[in-house]
Amino acid sequence: MIYRFTIISDESDDFIREIQIDPEASFYDFHEAILKSVGYKDDQMTSFFICDDDWEKEKEVTLEEMDDNPEIDSWVMKDTPINELVEDEKQKLLYVFDYLTERCFFIELTEIITGKSIKGAKCTKQAGDPPKQTVDFNEFEAKNSAAMDLDENFYGDQDYDMEDFDREGFEGFDEGSRNPYEEDRY
Repeated sequence: MIYRFTIISDESDDFIREIQIDPEASFYDFHEAILKSVGYKDDQMTSFFICDDDWEKEKEVTLEEMDDNPEIDSWVMKDTPINELVEDEKQKLLYVFDYLTERCFFIELTEIITGKSIKGAKCTKQAGDPPKQTVDFNEFEAKNSAAMDLDENFYGDQDYDMEDFDREGFEGFDEGSRNPYEEDRY
């Protein structure tokens, strides 16, 4: 059996990679195949995330052991075969290759090829240039914060009038307790 994964990036429209791999290979083997297919160095912290159909993260497969609590399930790339967590076509994964900025590749198990086998992993389709492996964090922040230009009125008008507040909203205090809305409190 062979798993065929399609890999895309939201940073580069023409980027695509297809990797075929033995489902019994480890996530570390898959990690190495991805790095090789995009020409990245193996010097960054990376993780795979198993996702639901809406790309919401469910399980993390880390490069190194991150949690020593035996009561919490944890998966490490070298110790986890792909088919332990991925077994259905259209299964979605994220591969975070830049932890500081959480930049990632979107991966989908496109096809399960039965009746054939493969040794290791093979990149079978390669198009477009991958995004840079790492970016300067300050440059990344500046680029992404510009999209969220929050002005001084983001949280509302700062010049509010206490008379605009409803005194009825402060009912229910014990008669003996001090009402926080009393005139001398503001």
